[in-house]
Amino acid sequence: MTFALPTPAEPLKIGTRGSPLALAQAYETRARLMAAFELPEACFDVVPVVTTGDKIQDRPLKELGGKGLFTREIEEMMLDGTLDIAVHSMKDMPVEQPEGLVLDCYLPREDVRDAFVSTSAGSLADLAQGQVVGTSSLRRRAQLLFRRPDLQVVEFRGNVQTRLRKLSEGVADCTFLAMAGLNRLGMPEVAKSAIAPEEMLPAVAQGAIGIERRETDQRAEAMLSEIHDVPTGQRLAAERAFLAALDGSCETPIAGLALLEGDEIWLRGEILRPDGSECFADEGRASISDAAALGDEIARRLLSRAPKDFFDWRE
Repeated sequence: MTFALPTPAEPLKIGTRGSPLALAQAYETRARLMAAFELPEACFDVVPVVTTGDKIQDRPLKELGGKGLFTREIEEMMLDGTLDIAVHSMKDMPVEQPEGLVLDCYLPREDVRDAFVSTSAGSLADLAQGQVVGTSSLRRRAQLLFRRPDLQVVEFRGNVQTRLRKLSEGVADCTFLAMAGLNRLGMPEVAKSAIAPEEMLPAVAQGAIGIERRETDQRAEAMLSEIHDVPTGQRLAAERAFLAALDGSCETPIAGLALLEGDEIWLRGEILRPDGSECFADEGRASISDAAALGDEIARRLLSRAPKDFFDWRE
């Protein structure tokens, strides 16, 4: 080993958002590093950071600037050396990192499905005409309105606990969360049902945790390589290439899911009009080594079928 491991006197600083779910993901990362290098907890310092996306809760994400809202402050602290690594929900991550930062470590992927959460209904099919669904996700909004245009959709931002509180207060009849997040919080029972990908294709990289580092930090590179999950990385190579080719952000309803089948990777992708009035879907298979090329190909096939104004937002 050619690098010095962290010590209680000089701990490895792990950056994260401060929500209970983000902290749970940071603690999972810490636990895996502790096990991999037989280090005590004192060798790691989990540092919660309040991001712009966390501060502003009363406006839709599309009005604020997209996915970078949940990473900007953390990445600035990475670049100035305040933090050594940063733990992110991959579905919140832009497809490009700031110069000097690298994201090439992923933990084993959790359940990719969306969770249906309601105080009255057991599933989407149980919702009556005109009932109110709360979601801040343009993807979920578009998918829902494509399938059930009779429902009403209201803005529903906040962490898991905030959204559950809003639900209990009657702001909406139901909402969606990620099964991965509920599982990591030890709250799977909150879901009335899990929605199969065939019914609602998840967000790109949903259920995956990524760990970012400085490009020049050889210690972080070596340590993170010990906990990197290769199959998750292979799946995300296809999904994030798909997203990159579509110029995807929180402002565009895009869904995608890659699965490994032996030596092949199977990618399904979907783009929707923000109002749910139209949807285009495609899929394909390729060797795992061609995962990124497959993602790019599926995206370009979808773009060739969609009109130029396809992603325009219309209230």
